[in-house]
Amino acid sequence: MNQLQTADYLVFFVYFIVVISYGIWVFKKKQGTSSKTKDFFLAEGSLTWWAIGASLIASNISAEHFIGMSGSGFAIGLAISSYEWMSAATLILVAIFFIPVYLKNKIYTMPQFLSTRYNDTVATIMAVFWLLLYVFVNLTSILYLGALAVETISGIPFYYCMFGLAVFAVFITLGGMKVIGYTDVIQVVVLVLGGLATTYLALNLVSEKFNGNGVVDALGILHKQADSHFHMIFSKGDPHYYELPGLSILIGGMWINNFNYWGCNQYIIQRTLGADLNTARGGIIFAAFMKLLMPLIVVIPGIAAYVLFQNGEFQQEMLDVSGQVKPDHAYPTLMNLLPNGMKGLAFAALTAAIVASLAGKCNSIATIFSLDIYKKFYNKDASEDRTVKVGRLAVLVSFLIALCITPQLRRLEQAYQFIQEYSNYITPGAFALFFLGLFWKRTTSKAAIVAAFLALPLSVAFKSIPALAEMLLGLTVEPMPFLDRTLWVFLLLVGLMILVTLTDPTSKNNPQGLEIESEMFRVSQSFVVSSILISGILVALYTAFW
Repeated sequence: MNQLQTADYLVFFVYFIVVISYGIWVFKKKQGTSSKTKDFFLAEGSLTWWAIGASLIASNISAEHFIGMSGSGFAIGLAISSYEWMSAATLILVAIFFIPVYLKNKIYTMPQFLSTRYNDTVATIMAVFWLLLYVFVNLTSILYLGALAVETISGIPFYYCMFGLAVFAVFITLGGMKVIGYTDVIQVVVLVLGGLATTYLALNLVSEKFNGNGVVDALGILHKQADSHFHMIFSKGDPHYYELPGLSILIGGMWINNFNYWGCNQYIIQRTLGADLNTARGGIIFAAFMKLLMPLIVVIPGIAAYVLFQNGEFQQEMLDVSGQVKPDHAYPTLMNLLPNGMKGLAFAALTAAIVASLAGKCNSIATIFSLDIYKKFYNKDASEDRTVKVGRLAVLVSFLIALCITPQLRRLEQAYQFIQEYSNYITPGAFALFFLGLFWKRTTSKAAIVAAFLALPLSVAFKSIPALAEMLLGLTVEPMPFLDRTLWVFLLLVGLMILVTLTDPTSKNNPQGLEIESEMFRVSQSFVVSSILISGILVALYTAFW
């Protein structure tokens, strides 16, 4: 039945009370400084490496993973894990090359970096883009998938679920980054334990269905029953090539996508900007290890649901109201089979992932709006108390907007792919600005403005090529995979920026170029060992499932 029992509510109630109580305790403990902007937006100097790592994962993993990525596991297979595993490799490079530059230059927001490195025009353009993306794509998709999952599991109507998640997240968000960071530690523990419970159930069902000998044996059964779902690299002509275009996963657009997300994204990088370099790097490498584990929690259950569905199970549960197979129903369907109490734990894990992501996203919205829009253009002399109040108001307004838009997303088939594709409209432009801004001192503000203005039109143009070719020339052109589109737009923008910069005689003595010292990129022995271990695991995984 799609409802929670008394034991489930008890487990969830304990989780809720622990998170809220701990958040209030953290807030009260630091109440004397909680109104200061750096403390509210960055939790400056107060997050440990494990809190940073946990907060990175808690903010990253949400309903889009539990529901969306599991749904993609059902439809596509293990290949969707590349978003997780390639992120682990990206995090290592971000820790080595990006974080030292941000910390040395005392960067608190990504628009601030663009303003310092280029000018206010570039910073404002990107700040507006980011705010629109966070509110209209990210926040709404998290709320949609979260409410869909909670509705499917508990039987509570969609709109009540949506409002409940928003209210829970508001309580966490209004306490500032310190409260978010430390409550995220609890959220990650619950997330992992609850996620593993669902994975165990899924594998156990597969084992029982095919007379296996437990969950370890079930992994082999999955591989045998759904061999096509264990290919990491798709060749051209595969029905899923558009979503994951072959070697672009390893040497193409996936890197642009990941570098922009993990290295240039206020929502993520904000966790590290208030720490010292060693603490920040420790948190990032911890998050990289966690990313290796995520496919076991969010993808394997989707593949298990696919195998069971293909063999007669879940024939009604996997259908939507129109009678079509709905991949995003895979994870909630499995959760409904958990025993009393365990279902409450898995429900708490899902809620933890949703609330942590909502809180982190809204804190970033508040940070960008308050520091890069309000204080820069509306009230340059605003006090710290006033700036924090504006940030909290931005949180409330963002949730109101998201609550109005979220119900419109119910038409989606695979929400995870929707998030990735539409986020990537601004990804190549944003990363081009950061890539050259960080590592090429000569890059000029004129070049940055060109890239900022052309990023979205170029992405739309590449997306529109098939329709234009058919309309104007009568030709049939296959649509370009969005990861390939991301790479080509990035390369074009970088080329344009280099050309504009080289034709500007003042670029040779650019006063806004950042000073880069080799000592900044030195890492500890423990970091080197951890990086080698993560890299070795990734090579083994891609070799085994090529």
